[in-house]
Amino acid sequence: MRNFFRILTCSCLFAAMLFAGSRLQAQGKDIEKIKASALKVEMIESDEIKLPAEFQVALYENLIQQLERKGGLHVHRDGDRNAADVPDLVTFHSTVRGFKQGSEEKRQVTTVTGATSITIHCRFTDNQGNVLLEKDVNGKVRFFGDNLKATYDFAKKAAGVVSENFAATGGRS
Repeated sequence: MRNFFRILTCSCLFAAMLFAGSRLQAQGKDIEKIKASALKVEMIESDEIKLPAEFQVALYENLIQQLERKGGLHVHRDGDRNAADVPDLVTFHSTVRGFKQGSEEKRQVTTVTGATSITIHCRFTDNQGNVLLEKDVNGKVRFFGDNLKATYDFAKKAAGVVSENFAATGGRS
């Protein structure tokens, strides 16, 4: 009889946790997205951490490509004069905070060592310079692929952040 009550109590607690967890997830999905008509992507800064030139270029180009593919907003490059006239423009600033260049050979021999990782602080501002969103995004390549695949991983995750948090207004330019 004692075991019956323990099992009953544990199952009730488990059911309550499942119910509460699903309600919290549903509430999290109701977060209102930030309205924007376009996104201007500034060059990625790496003042404190020196990146190889190929990483710097690959980061920016992969980011532009992924944002155009799944970001949901019209994308302007750094220096695009047309971006100045866009209402509700959001500017995407990014700064490299961490970088560890791994070894492709080590990854191929042992899948445990040789990982490449990059951490980039992403900051989104409006036309007045007010911060709308800040988030650190990591890019990694752990098992197979060249080191530049970490830049592609970062770009996919950053585009996901944009699509989760920003909604396009009607005024695309």
